[in-house]
Amino acid sequence: MSTKKKTDTVLFTVKGQVVIPAWLRKEFEISAGTKAIVEATNDGILLKPVTRHTIAKLHGILKRKPGDKPLSEEWPEHTREEKELEDRGHGRHGS
Repeated sequence: MSTKKKTDTVLFTVKGQVVIPAWLRKEFEISAGTKAIVEATNDGILLKPVTRHTIAKLHGILKRKPGDKPLSEEWPEHTREEKELEDRGHGRHGS
């Protein structure tokens, strides 16, 4: 992903639809049919594309091996790492 800050504007249709700019679709590997998680945040609406990269990161997260930490101990660490990734991403694409 790019490290250069870049912003863009979009318009909402009467149905609430919006077109994601081509440069963002390319950067986040969004293609026709890509689903996204929509989240309300204090800063506004956050769209999180569910792409092959996202799915690959999550693959096997629930598999447990003998001797692994319990998921209840591992999950807060995973959540922290995800938050750090989101914070870094927001800094690059914020206004």
